[in-house]
Amino acid sequence: MPALALLSALFVVGFDQFVQWKYGTIGIIGLTLLTIGIKANSPACSSIGAVVLALLVAQPAL
Repeated sequence: MPALALLSALFVVGFDQFVQWKYGTIGIIGLTLLTIGIKANSPACSSIGAVVLALLVAQPAL
């Protein structure tokens, strides 16, 4: 069980670092809103986070 928790924590930290590297501060804010909304069972908060992430992913390349 501790190995599974360690692997899960490493995955979460790695994914968080990837989002921050790829999408910056706004990406972290969107990911945080999505996570808080899911954990708090708040559709509004999770929807805002999902929309922020979707807009970041869908923006045209410059």
